[in-house]
Amino acid sequence: MTKVININGRGTLTLPKQMRDKLGLKDAGQVVAEETAQGILIRAGVTFPIEMYTDKRVAEFDRVNEKALRRYRLKAKR
Repeated sequence: MTKVININGRGTLTLPKQMRDKLGLKDAGQVVAEETAQGILIRAGVTFPIEMYTDKRVAEFDRVNEKALRRYRLKAKR
């Protein structure tokens, strides 16, 4: 599918509804724009938030997991 898309003064463009629907793009979705030798490639994109944990937080996870594992082992022995 090829469409002509206008770009406003802020550089914003709107993908036609038919194209968004075909690509499964939802409201407030994201796309990836990549410069290629042929021009600009725009494709559906997905981002995932990441969390960075301190050593203290990792130790807390370990303690919680160890407690759960001990409870599991006790139940398994019964």
